[in-house]
Amino acid sequence: MLALQGFGGVLAIVQREVVEKKRWLTREEFLEDWAVAQIMPGPNVVNLSMMIGGRHFGLPGALAALAGMLAAPLVIVLLLAILYGNVADTPLAQGALRGMGAVASGLITATGIKLIAALDNNPMGRALCIAIAAMTFVAIALLRWPLVWVLLGIGGGAGIWAHRGLGLEERLGPGAGPGNCCLPPPTGVNSSNISPPSPFPPSAAPPPRPPPTHPSSAHIQHRGGGDQYP
Repeated sequence: MLALQGFGGVLAIVQREVVEKKRWLTREEFLEDWAVAQIMPGPNVVNLSMMIGGRHFGLPGALAALAGMLAAPLVIVLLLAILYGNVADTPLAQGALRGMGAVASGLITATGIKLIAALDNNPMGRALCIAIAAMTFVAIALLRWPLVWVLLGIGGGAGIWAHRGLGLEERLGPGAGPGNCCLPPPTGVNSSNISPPSPFPPSAAPPPRPPPTHPSSAHIQHRGGGDQYP
């Protein structure tokens, strides 16, 4: 059924079915798997379905997912191609195609905006991810660079940066990636109010303080017939 719903804005349909309804993947997992499926040859949704099927059921699951994604749509596309060939030059068909293209663009844009929140857990940080997306848009849509050079250039640099961030998180803990190096301190935390660490272990109590000393009678000095205390 998923393959039959993916007319135009397939990304929006897949995200709603896999993440929101079926809950097979989280938003972060969906972004990672979709990124891999997008750079692989072939349709994105077919690659993603094979990844999910192979992950849970091995090679038979991947082949079953491939068959399910291609069998029914192939028959429908062949029938539509025959029908479209007879009306391709009519103004009605041209206007319908333009309208479907606008709707597909809106669906993809809305899905991208919905998935922005998942970038908070990305090792590069949300701001850097948005900057990379903007550079990719400029390179493809405005400068008309070839896709392979954009993938190798911008995509390769982003991959190296993300790998560096994952390495820092493994050594220093979560949140230590290069994209999070400039984050402000948590709300309500003032560095001037932080006390220095105690020299004693948590389980050991500090040694008792000695009792205060009082002047003994030996310290009493008699001067001028009177007692005078220091």
